Amino acid sequence: MKKQIWWGAAAVVGLGVGGWALLPQEKEPAQVADALVDISLPASLTTSAQVGKTMFEAKCAACHGINAVGRNGAAPPLVHKIYEPSHHGNESFQRAVAMGVKSHHWRFGNMRPIEGLTRGDVTQIVAYIRELQRANGIN
Repeated sequence: MKKQIWWGAAAVVGLGVGGWALLPQEKEPAQVADALVDISLPASLTTSAQVGKTMFEAKCAACHGINAVGRNGAAPPLVHKIYEPSHHGNESFQRAVAMGVKSHHWRFGNMRPIEGLTRGDVTQIVAYIRELQRANGIN
Protein backbone atom coordinates (compact mmCIF):
# COMPACT_ATOMS: atom_id res chain seq x y z
CA MET A 1 0.00 0.00 0.00
CA LYS A 2 2.84 2.43 0.84
CA LYS A 3 4.48 1.67 -2.53
CA GLN A 4 1.23 2.53 -4.33
CA ILE A 5 0.97 5.86 -2.51
CA TRP A 6 4.63 6.62 -3.23
CA TRP A 7 4.23 5.77 -6.94
CA GLY A 8 1.01 7.79 -7.11
CA ALA A 9 2.70 10.81 -5.53
CA ALA A 10 5.67 10.43 -7.90
CA ALA A 11 3.29 10.31 -10.87
CA VAL A 12 1.47 13.47 -9.71
CA VAL A 13 4.80 15.31 -9.26
CA GLY A 14 6.01 14.07 -12.65
CA LEU A 15 2.85 15.23 -14.38
CA GLY A 16 3.08 18.59 -12.64
CA VAL A 17 6.68 19.12 -13.73
CA GLY A 18 5.89 17.93 -17.25
CA GLY A 19 2.87 20.22 -17.44
CA TRP A 20 4.92 23.18 -16.20
CA ALA A 21 7.48 22.56 -18.95
CA LEU A 22 4.71 22.81 -21.55
CA LEU A 23 3.41 26.16 -20.27
CA PRO A 24 4.43 29.22 -22.27
CA GLN A 25 7.67 30.58 -20.89
CA GLU A 26 8.63 34.24 -20.70
CA LYS A 27 8.71 36.06 -24.00
CA GLU A 28 12.08 36.22 -25.63
CA PRO A 29 13.83 39.50 -24.93
CA ALA A 30 13.44 42.14 -27.61
CA GLN A 31 16.75 43.73 -26.71
CA VAL A 32 20.24 42.34 -27.14
CA ALA A 33 23.60 43.75 -26.06
CA ASP A 34 24.60 45.26 -29.41
CA ALA A 35 21.07 46.24 -30.53
CA LEU A 36 20.62 49.65 -32.12
CA VAL A 37 16.98 50.13 -31.08
CA ASP A 38 14.75 48.98 -28.24
CA ILE A 39 11.47 47.49 -29.38
CA SER A 40 8.28 45.96 -28.06
CA LEU A 41 7.31 42.53 -29.34
CA PRO A 42 3.80 41.88 -30.62
CA ALA A 43 1.58 39.77 -28.37
CA SER A 44 1.30 37.21 -31.17
CA LEU A 45 2.30 36.70 -34.77
CA THR A 46 0.28 35.52 -37.74
CA THR A 47 1.21 32.12 -39.16
CA SER A 48 3.03 33.76 -42.07
CA ALA A 49 5.01 36.01 -39.72
CA GLN A 50 5.90 33.02 -37.50
CA VAL A 51 7.37 31.25 -40.53
CA GLY A 52 9.07 34.51 -41.53
CA LYS A 53 10.57 34.85 -38.07
CA THR A 54 12.15 31.40 -38.37
CA MET A 55 13.64 32.29 -41.75
CA PHE A 56 14.72 35.72 -40.49
CA GLU A 57 16.56 34.10 -37.60
CA ALA A 58 18.31 31.69 -39.99
CA LYS A 59 19.24 34.14 -42.76
CA CYS A 60 19.04 37.72 -41.46
CA ALA A 61 19.54 37.93 -37.69
CA ALA A 62 23.31 37.44 -37.82
CA CYS A 63 23.55 40.94 -39.30
CA HIS A 64 20.20 42.63 -38.56
CA GLY A 65 19.95 41.26 -35.00
CA ILE A 66 17.39 39.21 -33.14
CA ASN A 67 13.94 40.72 -33.72
CA ALA A 68 15.40 43.02 -36.41
CA VAL A 69 16.83 45.49 -33.87
CA GLY A 70 20.06 45.92 -35.85
CA ARG A 71 23.57 45.12 -34.67
CA ASN A 72 26.14 47.73 -33.82
CA GLY A 73 28.85 47.58 -36.45
CA ALA A 74 26.98 45.03 -38.57
CA ALA A 75 23.65 46.17 -40.05
CA PRO A 76 20.76 48.55 -39.41
CA PRO A 77 17.56 47.87 -37.50
CA LEU A 78 14.60 47.04 -39.71
CA VAL A 79 12.19 48.09 -36.97
CA HIS A 80 12.87 51.72 -37.77
CA LYS A 81 10.97 54.57 -39.40
CA ILE A 82 13.33 54.47 -42.40
CA TYR A 83 11.90 51.04 -43.30
CA GLU A 84 8.24 51.98 -42.98
CA PRO A 85 6.12 50.70 -45.88
CA SER A 86 5.73 54.15 -47.46
CA HIS A 87 9.51 54.57 -47.74
CA HIS A 88 10.71 50.99 -48.25
CA GLY A 89 7.89 48.97 -49.73
CA ASN A 90 7.85 45.19 -49.66
CA GLU A 91 9.52 45.03 -53.06
CA SER A 92 12.52 46.89 -51.60
CA PHE A 93 13.14 43.91 -49.33
CA GLN A 94 12.73 41.52 -52.25
CA ARG A 95 15.28 43.44 -54.30
CA ALA A 96 17.71 43.77 -51.38
CA VAL A 97 17.73 40.01 -50.85
CA ALA A 98 17.97 39.20 -54.57
CA MET A 99 20.50 41.83 -55.65
CA GLY A 100 22.03 43.31 -52.55
CA VAL A 101 21.95 47.00 -51.63
CA LYS A 102 24.49 49.81 -51.84
CA SER A 103 24.85 51.58 -48.50
CA HIS A 104 22.68 54.70 -48.53
CA HIS A 105 20.88 55.35 -45.21
CA TRP A 106 23.45 53.86 -42.85
CA ARG A 107 27.22 53.47 -42.73
CA PHE A 108 27.43 49.70 -42.44
CA GLY A 109 28.67 49.11 -45.94
CA ASN A 110 26.86 47.39 -48.76
CA MET A 111 24.52 44.45 -48.23
CA ARG A 112 25.35 41.42 -50.31
CA PRO A 113 22.60 39.35 -51.98
CA ILE A 114 21.31 36.56 -49.75
CA GLU A 115 21.29 33.11 -51.31
CA GLY A 116 18.79 30.38 -50.59
CA LEU A 117 15.65 32.51 -50.21
CA THR A 118 12.76 32.50 -52.65
CA ARG A 119 10.39 35.40 -53.23
CA GLY A 120 7.86 33.50 -51.11
CA ASP A 121 10.39 33.17 -48.29
CA VAL A 122 11.09 36.91 -48.40
CA THR A 123 7.35 37.64 -48.40
CA GLN A 124 7.06 35.77 -45.10
CA ILE A 125 10.14 37.48 -43.67
CA VAL A 126 8.62 40.84 -44.63
CA ALA A 127 5.36 39.82 -42.90
CA TYR A 128 7.40 39.26 -39.73
CA ILE A 129 9.21 42.60 -40.07
CA ARG A 130 5.96 44.47 -40.76
CA GLU A 131 4.30 42.94 -37.68
CA LEU A 132 7.29 43.98 -35.55
CA GLN A 133 7.05 47.46 -37.06
CA ARG A 134 3.31 47.77 -36.35
CA ALA A 135 3.87 46.69 -32.74
CA ASN A 136 6.25 49.65 -32.51
CA GLY A 137 4.06 52.29 -34.17
CA ILE A 138 5.68 52.06 -37.61
CA ASN A 139 2.93 51.75 -40.21
